[in-house]
Amino acid sequence: MTELINTFSGDNKEDILVSGRELHEFMEVGTRYDNWFKRMADYGFEENVDFIPVVQKWTTAQGNETTSTDHHLKLDMGKEIAMLQRTEKGKQARQYFIEVEKRWNNPEMVIQRALQYQQQKIEALESEKQQNLPYTRFGQQVSNSDASINIGAFAKMIYDKHGVSIGRNKLFQWFRENGYFIKHGREKNNPKQKYIEQGLFSVSPTVISRSHGDVESFTTLISGKGQVKFTNILLEEFAVNK
Repeated sequence: MTELINTFSGDNKEDILVSGRELHEFMEVGTRYDNWFKRMADYGFEENVDFIPVVQKWTTAQGNETTSTDHHLKLDMGKEIAMLQRTEKGKQARQYFIEVEKRWNNPEMVIQRALQYQQQKIEALESEKQQNLPYTRFGQQVSNSDASINIGAFAKMIYDKHGVSIGRNKLFQWFRENGYFIKHGREKNNPKQKYIEQGLFSVSPTVISRSHGDVESFTTLISGKGQVKFTNILLEEFAVNK
């Protein structure tokens, strides 16, 4: 069957859609598209039920950005609009849509769409697997736990488990250089507040008794969520530098 007008499936893979602008062009309607479509929609078609507005952007030859609105019509709406035109082109469009619908409901096509849908599910699962790679490397349960550890323990852990050779002092330096820790002043080596709020770090106060009075000291801890994040980052850097 010769393709007169491009048709495509919707996100739910159940509806056949056609561009309102392409249909308008094929039927050689003299009225401007926006005026013509408004008149067609007034026949009782509902937005997000029979059609979906789609805003398109492009840059003109003069370098100006402009927009226009197309509409993705369900095939039933396309057929009705084609019939309303009462022209030879409208008749051709309607007959073409009827043939498209027959092919769409052909058992072989139904099976083919089912296989395509299954393949898409497989690809989506693979994508999700890649996104969750940091968790599979380090353990999903760690990111959801409150098992916070200090910087030295984290440095030892990523060396023992992943072979990333970076000691406690170098790890403090890495956090400072990458903007996670404060670089100067009395709060040097303390995590910045925004990263505490993101749940990557916590600060544990400790009171140290001295002859001239008690002194409060703070220990920076990396949360389970932070351990997952930074393990993944350091593994990537280690792989690059290796």
